[in-house]
Amino acid sequence: MRVPCLYFAAPSPFVRKVRIVAQEVGHELELVEVFASPITLHEGLTNANPLGRIPALRLPGGEVLYDSSVICRYLGETTPLYPKGMALWRALRREALADGLMEAALLARYETTLRPEPMRWPEWVHGQMDKVRHALAVMCDDARQGKTYDIGDIATGCALGYLDFRYPDLDWRADFPELSHFVERIMTRSAFLATALD
Repeated sequence: MRVPCLYFAAPSPFVRKVRIVAQEVGHELELVEVFASPITLHEGLTNANPLGRIPALRLPGGEVLYDSSVICRYLGETTPLYPKGMALWRALRREALADGLMEAALLARYETTLRPEPMRWPEWVHGQMDKVRHALAVMCDDARQGKTYDIGDIATGCALGYLDFRYPDLDWRADFPELSHFVERIMTRSAFLATALD
């Protein structure tokens, strides 16, 4: 039996989220590593996703899903990762917040590493990192209330792991100790260990 094919780049927190969901629910994926760049489109990737973004998941029948939230929902919708009732909407809100943090952190990184130095815009980076800090404050409140494990937890863990990976000097743990406890606990799960960013 053929398995879905995941187009990925290892350091992507969005790809990590998909891989964690797949492992948590027992979905096998064929991994196809591609070069993903915000300025150069990769032909193999644009054949799967016209936006040239990762992750993209090609299903055995040829249909392609893209955007990590769509792919995760496809893989895990009938599992406890997507609870019922109002709990579902809370989990999806937390996923959206974590995705927004990851997007802001990625945009700030692109600005400081890919854009030619004379063209860099410090105010843009500052604005993106303000979004990160505001998201962390709300995540901290959510971490105090959380007693389950769902897509919101996975996305939050991926966002915090990405900050540790790309922004080691950002001491978010000192300001948000509840999040520090949360991430220490969630990073012990086998799916997080198997997908660690390095």
